[in-house]
Amino acid sequence: MQIILATSNKGKVKEIRALFEKDEVVPFSEILGPMEIEENGGTFAENALIKARTIFEELGRDDVIVVSDDSGITVPALGGEPGIFSARYAGEGAGDRDNLEKLVAKLKEKGLAEAPAYYTAAIAIVAPGAEYVVHGWMHGKVITTPRGDGGFGYDPMFVPEGFDKTLGELKPEVKKELSHRSKALKLAQPIIEMLKKRAVR
Repeated sequence: MQIILATSNKGKVKEIRALFEKDEVVPFSEILGPMEIEENGGTFAENALIKARTIFEELGRDDVIVVSDDSGITVPALGGEPGIFSARYAGEGAGDRDNLEKLVAKLKEKGLAEAPAYYTAAIAIVAPGAEYVVHGWMHGKVITTPRGDGGFGYDPMFVPEGFDKTLGELKPEVKKELSHRSKALKLAQPIIEMLKKRAVR
């Protein structure tokens, strides 16, 4: 069975492909073309399911497993911002740099040079007659002096617990072990394997 990703974010596609090396992993845009999906859920899980269900229905096939991710960073000192709005924190159409700069500015407004923060990843899996959601988290802190050019999103300003480097500075293999998305995908793997076996019967 093909695994269809309900994302066209190149960073996410790369991370997910690395974890499912033996499978054919295809971003939905390669099949359906560009498509906007309104993410109007109130949680990461709800938004992940909205994306996965939409792509599954659009494909109209029973030989695929659709995997979607909704993830973001939460800073309790900012009342939980940006949370589910992480990807569009600086407004619709904003890029990674815009979002990062807004978060840095918000921290500085509060007089904070750093603050505890955590990443959440919700992975939704939709297949014929089946829906699942799993979660992964990564705890640490955000800083107002971004460092490193690795990763994407808020990575240059996030220092994971137990480290003194940002995700933007850490080697990809180290980040992969720590990543909230990796943790969620590891929980998703046995579910996907089970769905693949079920489809063969």
